[in-house]
Amino acid sequence: MPPPRTAAEGPVGPPRETDWAAAVAAVRRWLPDGRILLVCHVNPDGDALGSMLGFAHGLRRLGARHVQATFPGPFDVPEPLREVPGVDRMIPETEAWTDPDLLVTFDAASTDRLGALASRLSTARDSVVLDHHASNPGFGAVRLVDPAAAATSVVVEQLLDRLDVPLDAEIAECLYTALTTDTGSFRFAATTPAVHQMAARLVATGIHPGEIAQRVFDSRPLGAVKLFGEVLGRCELDQDAAAGHGLCWTTATLADLEKHGQRPHVLEALIDSVRCVAEADVCVVLKQIAEDTWSVSMRSKGAVDVSRVAGLLGGGGHRAAAGFTGTGSPADVLASIRSELDGSVIR
Repeated sequence: MPPPRTAAEGPVGPPRETDWAAAVAAVRRWLPDGRILLVCHVNPDGDALGSMLGFAHGLRRLGARHVQATFPGPFDVPEPLREVPGVDRMIPETEAWTDPDLLVTFDAASTDRLGALASRLSTARDSVVLDHHASNPGFGAVRLVDPAAAATSVVVEQLLDRLDVPLDAEIAECLYTALTTDTGSFRFAATTPAVHQMAARLVATGIHPGEIAQRVFDSRPLGAVKLFGEVLGRCELDQDAAAGHGLCWTTATLADLEKHGQRPHVLEALIDSVRCVAEADVCVVLKQIAEDTWSVSMRSKGAVDVSRVAGLLGGGGHRAAAGFTGTGSPADVLASIRSELDGSVIR
């Protein structure tokens, strides 16, 4: 196992050759009969779920006989992700081994994102962390955390390649779902030539990108469409915020969800509609999860480092996409964001 990174190196990536070698060794150490527990973050999105399930398929191709895949919190997979290959083999967290031989985490920027399953970091014999968040503080025995990667699925594909697992349609559909989710269907700045090359390798297995896009991006209940219309109608704009780069925000309440008969996961796509406002570099959506508690999604078009804002407020993420949990009234949460925006402008 490689030595821990020094303070000068920082807690995370890019992964070194010794990190890759340690991850490969940790996986092979527990094949074929070790108990391998795969965990992605709470309220999994396409990258978290697709990365985890793609790796699960890869482990089974290697002959692993005992693989569990799960995530913390209510065992509820959003409708757009329910057809990702392997969803039907997942288990709720209550059935997960308490002392696995190997724990592998996916797309979790901090141990908080693993909920009660974070305890497995201390009870597992080995642990490997796969992630791409620059805010990751560095946890787990082996860390494959690459902030330059467009998605955690990029890290997963590289690890599968080093494990000599060839891509097939099941693995590819999982990883393509993950990749297209975190690149905004290849629209975000993290979409590099390497991202398109990876997408080409995945599509070459015979998967159907159009069908995946239809499920993930272009299918929404009428109630969700009406909910979006109501919440977007509340958008407010402050062009003086963020040192003149502008801030646009809106709020979605539990009452909104109840009124339109929708579950919280439908709100995850709302930020994409707000971020298109031309007059603001920063957009924010406050999603109520309890009386005085809000899940906050933040996006930047490039002038502001929203991961710095989120980090100072107890969250994390990327420079252009981040989030945190805020408490108090919406006005209180927005005030805390405003207080950090000017200092987070990228000079």
